[in-house]
Order: sequence, then structure tokens, then C-alpha cells
Amino acid sequence: MRSATAAAAAAATVLGAGTAAVAAGRYASGVALRPRPGRPLPGEPRLTVHATGPGRITLTRALPSLRPGVYGLEGPGVHAVVGPVLDEVPHAPDTVVRRLERVTHGTLETGTRVRLTPRLHSGTPASALGIPYEDVEMTGELGPLPAWYVPAARNTWVITAHGLGTTREHPLNVLGFLSGRLRFPVLDIAYRGDPGAPRPADGLGHLGESEWRDLDAAVHHAVRHGARSVILHGWSTGAAMALHTAAHSPLRDRIAGVVLDSPVLDWEAALRALAAARRVPAALLPLAVRAAQGRTGLRGPGPGQTTDPDALTVPALVVHGPDDTVAPWAATRAFAERRPGLVTLHTVRDAPHAAMWNADPQRYEEAMRRFLTPLL
Repeated sequence: MRSATAAAAAAATVLGAGTAAVAAGRYASGVALRPRPGRPLPGEPRLTVHATGPGRITLTRALPSLRPGVYGLEGPGVHAVVGPVLDEVPHAPDTVVRRLERVTHGTLETGTRVRLTPRLHSGTPASALGIPYEDVEMTGELGPLPAWYVPAARNTWVITAHGLGTTREHPLNVLGFLSGRLRFPVLDIAYRGDPGAPRPADGLGHLGESEWRDLDAAVHHAVRHGARSVILHGWSTGAAMALHTAAHSPLRDRIAGVVLDSPVLDWEAALRALAAARRVPAALLPLAVRAAQGRTGLRGPGPGQTTDPDALTVPALVVHGPDDTVAPWAATRAFAERRPGLVTLHTVRDAPHAAMWNADPQRYEEAMRRFLTPLL
């Protein structure tokens, strides 16, 4: 009897531990994969506003505040845009002075805690950039999907898909270049989990594995409304969506090329990075990976891969760099080396995830111009 009791107790302990592990894995995967559109990605430190003046702002000295380029600056009730570091302006050793381009809304007061973000613009194409647009609605797998359509004369459209932690406001960074300088019609989409779009049934993001079907719906919409061909421009998970769509869409013959900014090509590494940045203990990260597989079906064609390099059949411009802590640079380099005849790799240094344009807008747009012109 005592041995039976001991065995039962041991079994209960194992079952209890197993249940706890499952619960911990679900918690960790949920922390990493729950969509938070419009909120800065975890891992970017908060900076303190020390002072402001005409055309300048003084921030806490840290790696993000020293990055080259132009960034949004977000805090409670405030959004602004900051430009390059102003080394010639006197400042305390523990601070950095950057050019203050504009305050979009709110007030930057001393002591305000802020984060840098790739998103420069807040609002619609018209309110943020003065670009006329149309509100359109696409028919998605889960329901109606809103999008902004900017008309232009060409019959090759660019369809943009934002990535982690952002909304369709993020592609506004390049909208003026695409629609104004290159005269592409642009369809800037929202997809499942975004404001105004249906929520996924499990409430989780799938790092492009299911979201791509919303991008496919945008391709169908574009073709129905006159597009002869389309170019997909995705950031982060939006880049993974573009690769899936180019490989699996029934209209893939209409896809002329893809632009991939900071592509999530290794979902396991991205999930671990997101979970760790949200302070999930290291011991739970393997459980988070297994739980994510069970909850979302994330598998990929190889260990950790989100997309299959061999499935690419159209030209691709990949813009990425080694300082991305979410989407591993090594996976991008391997992807480019695997398909040298189709992939053009444009390397950007000193830029965080999905902020390749921010680090050097001129070089980014020139790389895009060289890539896109032959596809017209």
C-alpha cells in the first residue's frame, strides 16, 4: 500500500510539473507573440528628456540616442521626430543633443520618458504628408481589412506590409518616395490583429505564417482594380508575409518583385528575442518555442526557418544589418548567399530592427530606385 501511495504521489508530482511547464510555456509564448501594434518593441531603453530648445533636444546618452539617422520619439501623449546628433552643441557628458525636427502632438517636457521608434509619421497619408488617398476595404480570410490607397499613373502597384510593433503608419516613411518620386500606386494595408482589422482567433501573431493570407487578399484587390503587376514591400513579419505570398499566392505570377526590410527568417530566434526582451526568464525560452509550435503551427521548412529560400522565384531587395537583435542577420546573409541570382543585399549598420530606412534614408531610397526601376 505504501509503495502504491508513493507511486501515486510521484505520478502526481510529475503531472504537476508537466502542467506547470505547459502553463509556463504558454505564458512565455503569449508574451512574445501577442500583437502590440503601435507600441515600440521591447528591448529599446527609455530615455529621459533633459532639455529642449529651438531645433534641438537633449536626451539621456545611450546607444539608441547616439544612432545616426532620423527617428520618431514616443512617450506618454507625445510624438516627435528627431534628426542627427549635434556634436557641436555643448552638453553634459551623460547626455546627447539631437536635432528636433518637429513635435507631431503633445509636449516634450523635461523629465518625460521616451523611446526612439522607426515610425516618423502619425495619421493618414493626407494628414501626415499631404498626399491624397482613398480609404479602401479588402476582403480578407477573417473579415474586412482596411487599407490606404494612394493612386498614381503606373499599372504596377506597391503593396506595403508593416511589421512587429508598428501599424500601417510605419510605411508612410517611404510613401512620398514611392508615390511622389517613382509614381507607383501604393496600397498600404492593415492585417489581422491591427486596429480596425479582425483579431486572430487565438489572439496571437504568427510571424507571417498565417498573416500572409491577408497580404494575398491585397494582391487580389490590386489585380481586380487594375494592377498589371505588384511589388510587395514588407518590414519584419511583413517581409516574411511577402515571401510566403510570393511563393504561395494563386496570383504569384503577378508579383514582379519583393522588398524585404529586416526580414524575420528564423522564427525561433525572433520569438526568443521578443520573449527575452519582455523579461521572460531564460529557462522558459525553450518552453516558449515548444508552446508556440503547438499553439500557432509554426514549423517552417527547416530548423527555425520561417520561409524557404528555394521557393523564391522573383527578384528580391533585402535591406538589413548586423545590429538587429530581433531578426538575426546571419539568417539574412545565408538567404542572400543561397539565392545570389535573385537577391540583392543592401547592408545597413547601426540600425535596430525595421529601422533600416531611418539610419540612412538617402542610401535606402537609392537602393530601392535601382531595384525597382527595371521592374516597371
